[in-house]
Amino acid sequence: MNPFARLRLSDWIFAVLMLALAAVCVFLGSWQMQRLAEKDALVAAVDARLNAAPIPVPAPESWGTLNVEEMVYQPVELTGAYRYTQTATVFTSLSDPKGQYSGPGYWVMTPFELQGGGTVFVNRGFVPQQYQEAAALGDLHGEDPGAVTISGVLRTPEAAGFMTPEADMSNRIEWVRDPARLAKMADPALAPIAPFYVDLPAGPAGELPQAGETVVSFPNNHFGYALTWYGFAIVAVVMLGFWLTRQARRPTTGP
Repeated sequence: MNPFARLRLSDWIFAVLMLALAAVCVFLGSWQMQRLAEKDALVAAVDARLNAAPIPVPAPESWGTLNVEEMVYQPVELTGAYRYTQTATVFTSLSDPKGQYSGPGYWVMTPFELQGGGTVFVNRGFVPQQYQEAAALGDLHGEDPGAVTISGVLRTPEAAGFMTPEADMSNRIEWVRDPARLAKMADPALAPIAPFYVDLPAGPAGELPQAGETVVSFPNNHFGYALTWYGFAIVAVVMLGFWLTRQARRPTTGP
């Protein structure tokens, strides 16, 4: 007699559910492998961009439809004028600096008014916390200069979290490098504001603000996640096999 003939309808229903669960785990593992391939392609594209010559910064008329993610870390060139008196500072803690300064401090975010119109916030670098007031009030930069051409790497805005405080407008302190939030501290005449910002490259050693602190990092745990999901699928199938075998060998009860 076929031992599996002893299985009850409830046993087969449970088996089907376990196999469905295993199939879902396989699907999720395959999805993570797809995300791994996409992340590897993104890293390769960014490496190519970082070593490329700067391109002109996207013009204001393109900002409404610009896919900033596709240009992250792209070197760009800008011509225009800093508006130092409109500088905002963004709190940070620099733990792995490339320059000599580290610890609690601020990113110095200065509007750069483009020659053809529109404004891009430029991250001029890091200052220790004791220099925040000097950075915000102009002691570190003086009067607004004339037209200059600068270059840096294009960055995507930092997202504010649920617990991110509102800006300290009186002290010109923000908590994320988000041009939309920083624009609230700037003169409305500087509009439109670009949906990205630009990091400057490193300057002379010991100079403040300390530029060149761009970190190129992409969390890439997809392979580990894929192995986990595939492992769950294998365990589910193996355990189901053992369970069905035990259920099939259980003694029958009769009158």
